[in-house]
Amino acid sequence: MRLQNKVAIVTGAGAGIGQATAEVFGEEGAKVLVADVDGKTAEETARKIQNKGGTARFLQADISKEDEARRIADTAAEAFGGVHILVNNAAVFVLKGFDATVEDWQRSLGVNVIGTSMVTKYAVEHMKKSGGGAIVNLASISSFVAQPNFFAYSATKAAILQLTRNMAMDLAPFNIRVNCVCPGTILTAASRRHMESVGMTFEQFNDEEGAKTFLKRVGQPREVAYPILFLASEEASYITGTSLMIDGGYTAQ
Repeated sequence: MRLQNKVAIVTGAGAGIGQATAEVFGEEGAKVLVADVDGKTAEETARKIQNKGGTARFLQADISKEDEARRIADTAAEAFGGVHILVNNAAVFVLKGFDATVEDWQRSLGVNVIGTSMVTKYAVEHMKKSGGGAIVNLASISSFVAQPNFFAYSATKAAILQLTRNMAMDLAPFNIRVNCVCPGTILTAASRRHMESVGMTFEQFNDEEGAKTFLKRVGQPREVAYPILFLASEEASYITGTSLMIDGGYTAQ
């Protein structure tokens, strides 16, 4: 198993990419703290891991609140004896342009940028005690490409890209690697809610979004989870400060 005896925190692990990542980590031997603002979905993810013979604990927490960000890190360390891996997946999707309000901006920045930074700040203290670790941030193709009426979200994902580079520099002396993945369109619960809101079928959605890629389809959550697993594992021991596109070729065009 690639993560045997490792303790991993996955934020936003109640659904989508976070859930898939937590499950893959559990299958690979990690002890997983499943954190999500929705306690019910976090509990469901933890139960899935446990039902497959893995070790997991869930925690309801809002990473935009510093005390709760600290609680995530401390709970993992107290429950499992340390922290080795952090996946900063939790995010809100404020898909607006000039119509974004101050409240929209505060919510988007509060979770996606400040929340990510706070969870990392407190997890790193435990990683140092463990002798090092690996952090994987969730950026996006929106970190690189312009999309119409999208900048309230895209600005936060561009920030994650630069946070990753700076964190990698600052944490290298402590044997902590920091990388990010940049997913394209992935079939998640959020995607399905978008389809419902605009009256699209999956086939229509897949055809429209898939046409923008080389592979002519949207991605699945596990197709992001496995690259995250690689970056979190010792197989990526000489990789830090980098971004990995997981977009079916979207940004290569």
